[in-house]
Amino acid sequence: MIGISVAAQKEWKVVLDYYHKDIDKIDKYPYGEYFFEKINNKDVIFYRCGTRKTKASGATQYMIDKFNLTKIIVIGTCAGVDEKYKLLDIFLPNKVVQVDCTYLEQGDSFKEDFIVDINLDKYNFGYNTCIIGSSDKPMIHKEVCDLMYKNGLSVIDMESAPIAYICKVNDVKCVIIKGISDFPGKYDYLDENQFSEYVVNIPNVMNKIINEYLEKVI
Repeated sequence: MIGISVAAQKEWKVVLDYYHKDIDKIDKYPYGEYFFEKINNKDVIFYRCGTRKTKASGATQYMIDKFNLTKIIVIGTCAGVDEKYKLLDIFLPNKVVQVDCTYLEQGDSFKEDFIVDINLDKYNFGYNTCIIGSSDKPMIHKEVCDLMYKNGLSVIDMESAPIAYICKVNDVKCVIIKGISDFPGKYDYLDENQFSEYVVNIPNVMNKIINEYLEKVI
């Protein structure tokens, strides 16, 4: 079975609305909720894993074990750090890194133990690819965004890298589809403008992923 992982509550709400699901009538598990669908004549399970690395890792292992998942697709929003891209741009990253496991401020490179390469060779449609980083801290400081950019990252989120790592050690295929909801580097610190930009763009990103990308990677 294929699992489709969604992290944040607001992203999950868009998915539930899209598939006409009532949150009170779908199944629960320790990390959130889940429901079944059929896409491209394949059985899939959508589930909310929760934000940050601990919840994302636990939920991923739980779902792999309980439903014998052979592939996980991660969908959701991300913050842009490379300003050559724009809001609502969608990515299939070919490399994910856990960025707060390395002291980049001291000039270290990303530690190999926390890097996962993703093979996208089978997907022959047009898409952006990039390196995505995952951090337990929201990207709210401009200097942190600048540091991520200097180390080769284009976008950043809070769950893709640990999910990809759990998939790797379980020999489960992983695909990540992320869209830019906001550019925190525009601000010196988190403010109402950035948060408003993020909230407004969540449904735009999620619907674009579901409508234009999801079926192509099932």
